[in-house]
Amino acid sequence: QMRLVESGGGLVQPGGSLRLSCAASGFTFKNYYMSWVRQAPGKGPEWVSTINLSSSDRRYADSVKGRFTVSRVNANYTLYLQMDSLKPEDTALYRCARGSSFEMAKKLDFDLWGQGTQVTVSS
Repeated sequence: QMRLVESGGGLVQPGGSLRLSCAASGFTFKNYYMSWVRQAPGKGPEWVSTINLSSSDRRYADSVKGRFTVSRVNANYTLYLQMDSLKPEDTALYRCARGSSFEMAKKLDFDLWGQGTQVTVSS
């Protein structure tokens, strides 16, 4: 069974950091682009970041560029999102997702989603 399971969310103060993980299983992880998407309460989903198969190319939404870093370890079937300098507006449910290209990722065109991990930034 193909699965994506996120972890690492929680409550953090503004300016703090969190590292999210996404554990993949049931498919060949190294063959897919992987992304992070977030959804704040009352808002639609927002693309955050995507990494290509070999980690040679990583792209970010303008809202997180310079503060978030996406990475992956193909041997461990794991995707990460390092989040630094967190702001209250980063509060959202963060989900990882599987796709086939950067273009599809920006359209939120994914074929497998995780359930998500909640990130709350508040003092």
